[in-house]
Amino acid sequence: MSSKLLSTALSRAISKPKTLRPFSTATVAAAAATEPYKEETSGITMKGVKISGRPLYLDMQATSPVDPRVLDAMLPYYLSRFGNPHSRTHLYGWESNQAVESARSHVASLINASPKEIIFTSGATESNNISVKGVLHFYRDKKRHVITTQTEHKCVLDSCRHLQQEGFEVTYLPVEPDGLINLDKLRAAIRPDTGLVSVMMVNNEIGVIQPVVEIGKICKEFNIPFHTDAAQALGKIPIDIDEMNISLMSLSGHKIYGPKGIGALYMRRRPRIRVEPQMNGGGQERGIRSGTVPSPLVVGFGAACEIAKKEMEYDEKRIKGLQERLLNGVRDKIDGVVVNGSVERRYVGNLNLSFAYVEGESLLMGLKEVAVSSGSACTSASLEPSYVLRALGVEEDMAHTSIRYGIGRFTTEEEIDRAVDLTVKQVEKLREMSPLYEMVKEGIDLKSIQWAQH
Repeated sequence: MSSKLLSTALSRAISKPKTLRPFSTATVAAAAATEPYKEETSGITMKGVKISGRPLYLDMQATSPVDPRVLDAMLPYYLSRFGNPHSRTHLYGWESNQAVESARSHVASLINASPKEIIFTSGATESNNISVKGVLHFYRDKKRHVITTQTEHKCVLDSCRHLQQEGFEVTYLPVEPDGLINLDKLRAAIRPDTGLVSVMMVNNEIGVIQPVVEIGKICKEFNIPFHTDAAQALGKIPIDIDEMNISLMSLSGHKIYGPKGIGALYMRRRPRIRVEPQMNGGGQERGIRSGTVPSPLVVGFGAACEIAKKEMEYDEKRIKGLQERLLNGVRDKIDGVVVNGSVERRYVGNLNLSFAYVEGESLLMGLKEVAVSSGSACTSASLEPSYVLRALGVEEDMAHTSIRYGIGRFTTEEEIDRAVDLTVKQVEKLREMSPLYEMVKEGIDLKSIQWAQH
């Protein structure tokens, strides 16, 4: 609702260029509250799809809206305090640098680290590249082996494939049907030349939380650096880099209600971890990531981390209630609903469901009034199902019907109820057209049928 009010206020400000808009978005929202938000009666048409208005947003794993408090913190560093934080000779540079270091402290505090261990980057993808390629390139004379999992984010998997092209060896650990790795298989995969173990903390597709404390203990036992992609975990579950024995950790701003284009890399100082920089330049960020630090984005990232630390417990409790409301609402009305990934060890804001006897692409297109994501790659040029779900052993037909619901700080009960109604309505509609569902209702075991091939 706040985003709608802000959008209305900004559009009015643009139409009246002589009116000065205040710095505070809270003031803008208050002014906008005098007039109700109105959608165009003709609806919205984009990419050939027409809907009555903007859809409900339930795709928080893709990105999150900027918290208005974060935007408030950022605005002065776009308009009046715009100095380069690396300028050392005047006030503009000093105040920007002070703001950057304050934000660095907020990021570090959220993970129980030292501010000196935080390197600002453009996002988790860059942090993952620096971690995976940077460590192995630095220790290339002695370490030629990496261990990761089959369900990592694409940027980690692609970085590992890049290393393979350079002659390094990579072990891709399988996961159990619940999405978690087998710790015995991890231990068995370790070699004398293993230079890095990289395991995602919270999976972006299915939301499972890997046993990072136990993984950290194994890595410490063998004196191997442990890297984790925590883009989906930061600000959502408690993180303690000492308890988890993490050497490197990738962080992202726009997944915790901060701005896009900013992230961070945690690099442990004691014992010190070394990487080869992947970018050459002016030597900013202790030479690890050259380039002018974008102070407005960094300030926003720091503010998002500060808010997350204060409100994490409240957010988790509230989001858990919404997740249960969504899952129970769907299961009470239709059968054949499967939760993908561990139910016990998962982030509560990620609910990945598969619907039996439903054609996946049709289900996703039918839910055009709800902004959700599919575990299937049907939205790309490939018709292959999600590699994450296939790694869990999910059958291809069920993998194609998966929908990921992402619930967040600003999600309301009314939005959840509406999403339940729309999902149930679309699944029932598609099942009415499914001959397979008719056969199942008649008691026929589909797996016992020998289908003729033409």
